Amino acid sequence: MDSTPPSRPQVDSTARLHDAFKALRDALSAEIVGQSALIERLLIALLADGHLLVEGAPGLAKTSAIRALASRLKADFARVQFTPDLLPADLTGTEVWRPQDGRFEFQSGPIFHPILLADEINRAPAKVQSALLEAMGERQVTVGRATYPLPALFLVMATQNPIEQEGTFPLPEAQLDRFLMHVRIAYPEVDAETEILRLARERARNAMQAVPEAVDRMPIEDVFDARAAVLDLHVAPAVERYLVEIVLASRDASRYDADLGRRIAWGASPRGSIALERCARAHAWLAGRDYVTPDDVREVAPDVLRHRVLPSYEATAEGWDGGRLVDALLDQVPLP
Repeated sequence: MDSTPPSRPQVDSTARLHDAFKALRDALSAEIVGQSALIERLLIALLADGHLLVEGAPGLAKTSAIRALASRLKADFARVQFTPDLLPADLTGTEVWRPQDGRFEFQSGPIFHPILLADEINRAPAKVQSALLEAMGERQVTVGRATYPLPALFLVMATQNPIEQEGTFPLPEAQLDRFLMHVRIAYPEVDAETEILRLARERARNAMQAVPEAVDRMPIEDVFDARAAVLDLHVAPAVERYLVEIVLASRDASRYDADLGRRIAWGASPRGSIALERCARAHAWLAGRDYVTPDDVREVAPDVLRHRVLPSYEATAEGWDGGRLVDALLDQVPLP
């Protein structure tokens, strides 16, 4: 007689995961006020197993958001402040000579943490930025002749200041393409900023009382289970075709509009198609649906594609950027 206990129905497991992520989103929203879009994009990146590039002026809670997420997951967190004098080894680690053993020993760097904040990534030169390429693309780090695997859960959130600011280095295209999404955030509204003031006062009082707040942390296994549930969502052939048409249009927009075609110097790669589908799935799952709609695709497309669709020199001179080009593409490609 089989004594193995019966497994719980799939519907119960999915409902439990939905509740867990809803609680996570509510907790983050209570702590990071006025940045609901950033919180949603963080959860999408977590579910889609990708990395996030967040751009905005200093003081908009970019660092606080990833810290808050890490504090609610059972995963280690590391923050690296990118500066002009940062070295690749400061990220990846280095081999240290042990004379007592007569051998080199690898000392791992902060990149081996499951959640990594690369703060102000565009203040470091390209050779340091490129140290993340292998890690973000292949989930491994090569130092000397040895290759070291990264944790199964590996999420990089990089922040950058607007490139017009002094002392910034634009990220190379290959580096940009490794990011699942490029999110731009703005200043909060009046009501949100008022709530931020209230929350800051409350935190100051709590800090003076020196009473640590107990925080429920989500097991990493729940994240992996949720990722599997996201991949099980139904994507109708028409929606999949619509998604692909948007990416194809970024490579040859002249099929829809000749002026738009000349404004795009470089379109999205197949990596962009994969990212768009994964993010649309995650967006639909967070909304509580088991199927993806064209609206899911349209909602995430600007953040998924704005750093993958590059304007021509002529378009740049006319004030076009990747985000504006993607908006124009969404207007041109017909809905299914």
